[in-house]
Amino acid sequence: MALPQRGRFNPRFNRQPEPEHRINERIRVPQVRLVGDNVTVGIYPTQEAMRIAQQQELDLVEISPNADPPVCKVIDYKKFLYEKKRKEKEMKANAKQSEVKEIRFTPGTDDHDFEFKTKHAERFLKEGDKVKAYVQFKGRAIMFKERGELLLLKFAERLSEVGVLEGMPKMEGKRMLAIFAPKPVKKKV
Repeated sequence: MALPQRGRFNPRFNRQPEPEHRINERIRVPQVRLVGDNVTVGIYPTQEAMRIAQQQELDLVEISPNADPPVCKVIDYKKFLYEKKRKEKEMKANAKQSEVKEIRFTPGTDDHDFEFKTKHAERFLKEGDKVKAYVQFKGRAIMFKERGELLLLKFAERLSEVGVLEGMPKMEGKRMLAIFAPKPVKKKV
C-alpha cells in the first residue's frame, strides 16, 4: 500500500551532480586558450571558441581553469570522460600496494639464523615491501636491551644497500623494533 504524497516535491533531492569540468555555455571567462585536434592553437574569445567547437560538432571543455587564460579543448566530452576514467583505472592497477613484512629475532639469535633472515629481508625490500624487524624479549632477557639494539643496528648495516632505516630502534613493550623502507629506484632516462 503506497502512502499518499504530502507536501510539495523538494527539487534538492533530485539534483544532478555538477560536472567536474565546465563545458560549452558554462565557461564564463572572456578569453580562452584553445587546443585540440583540427584547431589552430591560440587565444580566442570564448564565443568564437564555442563557434569553432560547434562547427566540428564537438564540445568546448575547460581543461585547466587555473591557467591564465584558462585552457579549453575541443573534444567530445563523453569520450574525454571515458579516456580519463580508463587512464585512472590503469594507473591504479599499476600502482603496487606495499606490504609490511615482519622479521623476528631474539637477543640470542645465531649467526646462521641472522644471515638467513637478512636474505629474506633483502628479497622483501627488492620487491618493494617494507620490513619491520623486531627483537622479542622474554622473561629476564629484557635485561639485555643492548644486545637487541646491536642486533638491529647490525641488521641495518647489512641492508644498507637495498633499504633505508626509517628511525633508530625503539622499545615498544617487550619488543625493540626498527622499520626499513626500500631505497628509491632511480629511473633510467
